[in-house]
Amino acid sequence: MFKRVSFLFISLIFTGLTVFSQTPTRWRGPNGSGVYDETGLLKKWPDSGPEIIWHFDELGEGHSSPAFANGLIYLSGMIDQTGHIFVLNYDGNLEWKAPYGEEFHESYPGSRSTPVVAGDLLYIYSGNGVLTCMDAHNGGVKWRKDVFKDLDGRNIRWGVTETPVVNEDLIFITPGGKKNNVVALNRFNGNLVWSSPGNGELSAYCTPLLVELPARKLLVTMTADHIIGIDIKDGKTLWSHPQTNKWQVHANTPIYHDGGLFCFSGYGQGGVKLDLNADGSSVTKAWFNENLDNRIGGMVLVDGYLYGSGDNNRQWRCVDWKTGEEKYEATDIGKGVTISADGMLYCYSDRGELALVGATPEGFNLVSKTRVELGSAQHWSHPVIHNGRLYLRHGNTMIAYRIK
Repeated sequence: MFKRVSFLFISLIFTGLTVFSQTPTRWRGPNGSGVYDETGLLKKWPDSGPEIIWHFDELGEGHSSPAFANGLIYLSGMIDQTGHIFVLNYDGNLEWKAPYGEEFHESYPGSRSTPVVAGDLLYIYSGNGVLTCMDAHNGGVKWRKDVFKDLDGRNIRWGVTETPVVNEDLIFITPGGKKNNVVALNRFNGNLVWSSPGNGELSAYCTPLLVELPARKLLVTMTADHIIGIDIKDGKTLWSHPQTNKWQVHANTPIYHDGGLFCFSGYGQGGVKLDLNADGSSVTKAWFNENLDNRIGGMVLVDGYLYGSGDNNRQWRCVDWKTGEEKYEATDIGKGVTISADGMLYCYSDRGELALVGATPEGFNLVSKTRVELGSAQHWSHPVIHNGRLYLRHGNTMIAYRIK
């Protein structure tokens, strides 16, 4: 009896570890929301800023974020117009790198998409619309799909920036074609599983959000002029809601909480909160705020309040999730990216400012601030928090800060 119980216990542990190792990474953290579950983090930094543990300075050009899997750090970068996957250990040393093909090298050149790792497989989407599946242990190419040539997709002004979404055996991508607008591929061989015509619009730089409801799972994304909801079982378009701006740029992943969706984009467009019905088959508009026009920096929802900066409306703002009421606006730092953990906001401005701010609706509580001096090009990448460290990519450099 004891042997049987012990065997069952060990089997359950092994099964749990196997499932955990296959959990796919996501852009903007484990929940795709920019909110990280880490605790015990510093509530104030030294005057000189958080300690830099290490930095790696050979990433080439790019704006993507790091992904963490298999005890390693995965990044994308472009060298001489060729995209590469770089794999670092936690000491900041290069384990290996492998090319995945030509990258976007026109305006704002460099890699855009963050690698997605699910167990032994890695997926990277180039700014030229080529989705590549690689061996996560050595970079060997398993399969490749040119979604512009194979699925009637079309590129957009500044190159696609979407990070693919993986769920179970499927990988979702937005070719932006008239017929194949959003598609699901078999993630093991790249074969088409279903195709959704959506609204037949171009893609819009948006990494989709996977929403899991009791009745169904749906993919929510933004194409050129609309927010759309798609049933991931068969690709059926469930609903759409108008959302457009001057350049049809909607690079922010929507935020989901308690039956509500917040979708927002820059160039003065603003953000709308939509309420999903129980089975996700329709939406109604709850409120709209034109001041929440963040272009590429994301926002976070913390304890019932949205935090983030604008684009045309450059201020940092806090807004009540339920009502859309603004609680404050501030200009202490430049507009930019925000993520959150342990009751604090980590704000990275397009001026290179890195700030620690209390997540409170009472005001923009700037606790600590430093400057990102290392690296190159624009300050656009989204930072990541992992095991008590803040990882920030600035062009050719990855910086690891101690924040615990």
